[in-house]
Amino acid sequence: MAEKTRLVLISGSLRRRSTNTGLLLTARALVPAPVVATLYEGMADLPQFNPDDDGPALPRRAAELRAQIREADAVLFSTPEYAGALPGSFKNLLDWAVGDDQPGSMNGKPVAWVNVSPRGAEHAHESLRRVLEYLGARIVESACLAMPVTSDSLDPDGLISSEEVRAGVSTALRELVALAEPRSVRPAEAPPPALG
Repeated sequence: MAEKTRLVLISGSLRRRSTNTGLLLTARALVPAPVVATLYEGMADLPQFNPDDDGPALPRRAAELRAQIREADAVLFSTPEYAGALPGSFKNLLDWAVGDDQPGSMNGKPVAWVNVSPRGAEHAHESLRRVLEYLGARIVESACLAMPVTSDSLDPDGLISSEEVRAGVSTALRELVALAEPRSVRPAEAPPPALG
């Protein structure tokens, strides 16, 4: 039996019927076997990042976020732009990911994003790139796509029915998963260098 590749999907939007979340729900429906995709749904419950709380006794929701990232073999993001930057709640999520120095953290992990903003959102995605590079993540350029999607494209289940968008999502998934290695067959991971 083939080893399962685990993919975590992280939306930068808290909006109901978000096109970013809809894109990721569509990705979850399209993942090829034996890939297992999980949508992270805890962003609204994360506490505000405080370096004083980033220690062995992490806040529960932050610990759950880091655990989901560690369990994943790759991460796919989709985020809107707000006021010319990343939405505050999503930046807060990324801040909680920064301090994780345990095996399975973002360091070295294949990551990509799909930009669905009809207005480009280039500033948000430039910021996302900078943060992921700081984390030492492995950005899979061929899986980073821009495909404008409007809320009218979402079906009643919140999925995107456009065949063009679904084909693009399938391409991004294929490129990302190709570089993901299931945990059971990864070599021993060295911790990332200390920051600061």
